[in-house]
Amino acid sequence: MAVTANPHASAAAEQMLAKGGSAVDAAIAAQLVLGLVEPQSSGIGGGAFMLSYRADQKKLFSYDGRETAPMAVDENYFIRDGQPRGFLDAVIGGYSVGVPGVMRMLALAHMRDGKLPWKDLFQPAIALAEQGFEISPRLHQLLEQMPRVAVRPAIRDYFFGKDGKPLPVGHRLKNPEYAATLQLLAEKGVQPFYEGEIAEAIVDAVRSDPQNPGLMTRKDLASYRARVREPVCADFLVYEVCGAAAPSSGGTTVGALLGMLQHFPLETADVGSAELTHLFVEASELAFADRNAYSADPDFVEVPTAAMVSADYLAARAKLIDPTKAQPASAGDPAGFARKRQVAQSPELPNTSHLSIVDQYGNGVSMTTSIETGFGSRLLVKGFLLNNQLTDFSFVPTNADKRKVANRIEPGKRPRSSMSPTMVFNRDGSLRLLVGSPGGSRIIDYTARTILYHLVKGMPIAEAIHAGNITAIGYQVEVEPEALSDTELKKLEEMGHKVVRKELNSGIHAIALMHDQLHGGADTRREGSAVGR
Repeated sequence: MAVTANPHASAAAEQMLAKGGSAVDAAIAAQLVLGLVEPQSSGIGGGAFMLSYRADQKKLFSYDGRETAPMAVDENYFIRDGQPRGFLDAVIGGYSVGVPGVMRMLALAHMRDGKLPWKDLFQPAIALAEQGFEISPRLHQLLEQMPRVAVRPAIRDYFFGKDGKPLPVGHRLKNPEYAATLQLLAEKGVQPFYEGEIAEAIVDAVRSDPQNPGLMTRKDLASYRARVREPVCADFLVYEVCGAAAPSSGGTTVGALLGMLQHFPLETADVGSAELTHLFVEASELAFADRNAYSADPDFVEVPTAAMVSADYLAARAKLIDPTKAQPASAGDPAGFARKRQVAQSPELPNTSHLSIVDQYGNGVSMTTSIETGFGSRLLVKGFLLNNQLTDFSFVPTNADKRKVANRIEPGKRPRSSMSPTMVFNRDGSLRLLVGSPGGSRIIDYTARTILYHLVKGMPIAEAIHAGNITAIGYQVEVEPEALSDTELKKLEEMGHKVVRKELNSGIHAIALMHDQLHGGADTRREGSAVGR
């Protein structure tokens, strides 16, 4: 089964599975297609985190393909005239582009976990780029609504007509440049991307951007390496919930949120009730307080990963939750880290993509991939968009007390991420659930809520995905209109919560494994699909 954000990508993944390919093979084929048909969200000019479960070894691997900062930056990179730059001013152009990591990550994962020849994985995307695909309603809508998309000639010429308006729904969009790029990578591997003609084009686009040039060099690209890291796993009732390690904050924060919730009588609290929503909100805010204080690139900052999800620590954190009223949340002290606390927010906007795949061998992939904000830096190079992931760093390097912010920008550093590819295992070690979502920092709550509703409340996975979203990431409670009735919302407010009703555009894609069957769910808030056999 393959569940991705677009039917074309799901079909490409299914083609690889039908040929006997592994889940990793299918994920690579899907990513290459997503970069064409869902270019606003992810692509080869961005980065990703992948969990890959090897059934023959009964072992989970975590691949880090997060972008890195150019070596020429310093910690005041986002400061102008003593003040942090405006977000969109920093985003658009070469200034925000991090060294893309997804292709090195996919090549590493394929070398370790792939079965099919590398070049075969490119064929669906190449054919689709040459033949063209119909612009979907979602892509058209985002071209209309996202601010300042058509600000550079290449992106304007590709997505917009001569009248300056976005190409209409149903327009067949061809991308011969992307096809040529993929053909080169299929034949020669990723070397041209990091050291050859593609690398040269990326650096030229970044450094020669007329209004907002960046500092990336050929050496930055050539020296990029994907990482294999230890997954982060936390106990949750009779399950083990595993996610990506730092610089993703997903593994620790999803694990901490659920790890606190297990100390409450969840079975008696109904979905849609103020009681269950309150517990979820309080656990989320405590988990986010720790995330904001301690999560960053572990190659630059010591991250107390194990302590943040340890059973004793989360039991103590859970005692801070009053079941009857809202409480202020602040970071805890995992492993004596309070003296090193370095809290700061960083912008994270909700344009990302998630896919979940299980192959015939029992292997699984849960992968979240992104170019950050919609259409990234707005730089289109060789048929693909470049990311703006540098804006996931804190724009300020120090707090008011002059202590260094953990997630400040530094040369070669990877920005903190909320991408939360997740796998849940039964106590016997068998795979139970693969799940994740786009959505910026809200990803964490989307993922945790889906796990809670499916595993504890017994909702079928598709139903759990479609249930109303709830987020609490540090400043207010957001609920979708269908998440709570007016009566229950009033009860939640009476507990002391500031509640806002709004649509929350998740893109949760999951596969549940139950009784030797696969049950897929694709979030109807977007245009994803599940394909299985």
